[in-house]
Amino acid sequence: MSRKQLEALEPFIGEWRMEATFPQAAPASIAGRALIGRAVFDWVLDGQFVALHEEFPHPDIPTSLAIIGVDPQGRRYTQHYFDSRGVTRVYAMTLRDGVWTLLRETSDFTPLDFAQRFTGTFSDDGTTITGRWESRSAGSTSWEHDFELTYTATSSDASKSGRLAGG
Repeated sequence: MSRKQLEALEPFIGEWRMEATFPQAAPASIAGRALIGRAVFDWVLDGQFVALHEEFPHPDIPTSLAIIGVDPQGRRYTQHYFDSRGVTRVYAMTLRDGVWTLLRETSDFTPLDFAQRFTGTFSDDGTTITGRWESRSAGSTSWEHDFELTYTATSSDASKSGRLAGG
């Protein structure tokens, strides 16, 4: 396992405020709304993995836990995702030049009725990640906007400034 790849995850560590902005086409309870949630990234299992816990105080948005690790060759990341609906997914993950991506295009623990991807960009000071989720129906080649998601480091994590490496 690559220590360098693990160290590249350091800019995530800490508590973040999340703001999810949903389009009008979303379910009625969240359509057109911006909801505030909380995310915590933390090292686990002797620093070999990063755990991500996300929660929004809204019944239509699941609470989730993700575990991020490096493949045995130390070249790629994998994110294992679990949520309060019982959903389990595996995402291929990258972090390069301040851009964080998650991609799910193959079946894993659940059928692949649609593909998903997330692209988030760190601000220059490393305290904000501006991103968006997109989905693609089975058989389609076009990605469609799902929702916007912005992470902002909380004041207790102001030390993030300047920590983002090129990766």
